[in-house]
Amino acid sequence: MADELAGKPGVVRFLHLAARRCVMIDGEGPAGEVVFAPRMPGLYGTAWTLRFALKRRGAITKVGPLEGLWWTADGATDLDVIFADGRLDGRDTWRWTLFIGLPDEATDAELEAALATGRAKLETPYAANLRIESLEEGDVAQILHLGPYAAERPTIEKLHAAIEAAGLRPRDRHHEIYLGDPRRGDPAKVRTILRQPVTAAAG
Repeated sequence: MADELAGKPGVVRFLHLAARRCVMIDGEGPAGEVVFAPRMPGLYGTAWTLRFALKRRGAITKVGPLEGLWWTADGATDLDVIFADGRLDGRDTWRWTLFIGLPDEATDAELEAALATGRAKLETPYAANLRIESLEEGDVAQILHLGPYAAERPTIEKLHAAIEAAGLRPRDRHHEIYLGDPRRGDPAKVRTILRQPVTAAAG
């Protein structure tokens, strides 16, 4: 996992990723702390409960970073439409899944117990949506973005240009891995991995 999170700002990397289990929860509309906050106790409650359970039997693991999958309700792929030139009306169509990767060492029973703890930390509308699923992305392209989330567009454009230049095309959902917290430091130095699953371009 460490190598998958490595990289230099602005440099596109192509990787093949193994499937992994994650604790997930969905949402929709513009991103922000207001909509993320009610979901966080479930995600982190599950991840930390699992870490402590594994530690008790001698398996030392870490809680991974928060991640997100992003798409639009209407399937738009044009960035002008997705970002709506900075207006919120276009972002009302955003759909997203927040998640945290879980250690391979965990047994099914340990996962279920941790998930129950996570659900207990959520209000009813959110608890039922908290779940553990397998994420299988396979071949991906990714780039390290340095700076505010709102300034990601040029980095995304560079990522997509590199995908096209490699004879590939994007597939599935845009993926972000949050390696920093803008509330705890300089937003200009926040690190985010932007990842895009890819496949061969049609011949």
